[in-house]
Amino acid sequence: MEMKVAPSVLACDFSKMGEEILKVNEAKADMIHLDVMDGNFVPNISFGPAVIKSIRKYTDILFDVHLMIQEPKRYINDYVKAGAENITFHVEAEYDVKGTIEDIKNQNVKASLSVRPKTPIEAVFPYLDDIFMVLIMTVEPGFGGQSFMPDMMEKVKKLRAEIDRRNLDVLIQVDGGINIETSKVAKEAGVDVCVAGTALFGAESMTDAVKDMQNI
Repeated sequence: MEMKVAPSVLACDFSKMGEEILKVNEAKADMIHLDVMDGNFVPNISFGPAVIKSIRKYTDILFDVHLMIQEPKRYINDYVKAGAENITFHVEAEYDVKGTIEDIKNQNVKASLSVRPKTPIEAVFPYLDDIFMVLIMTVEPGFGGQSFMPDMMEKVKKLRAEIDRRNLDVLIQVDGGINIETSKVAKEAGVDVCVAGTALFGAESMTDAVKDMQNI
């Protein structure tokens, strides 16, 4: 099966975001990954719904919004209005995980869950029947440019086994230190979607880089 590729906007040139999104369009990526950081759940701040709304007009590719924020339930409406088509939030950041999933899906948006490196993957198992995707962080969330953590592939394998055992249609996504080599490791472990930043936005040809990763 072809790997799905989601370029991470965090790695683009913020001074010309519209042009960068058009490059992703031309490259025929599968999703556009948008990391929202609040300086609280993670020690960094990125962008919010206003920025996401401003680039929505440049593409029809699925907007994969990753909320690295505390209490994501409070902000779901803002990101839906901005153009999110999938909203991923962290099990560690929200006390009402089930209610947040329901709030997202009630607005005809896909709901997904993410886990930090130290969180056991079993934390998402109770919600697998209700979600679109699980994002397994392969670095500590909050900053780009970190090294891939290969030991996270054990989580991928456990999750793949559970999804297959229950015959569910849930995607497995990884984010952090992803390039052509680490995406091969991820695919072998059972990953469906790779989020990549510098490896794509920093490539001589994003189109070639996306195609190479899709066809690993």
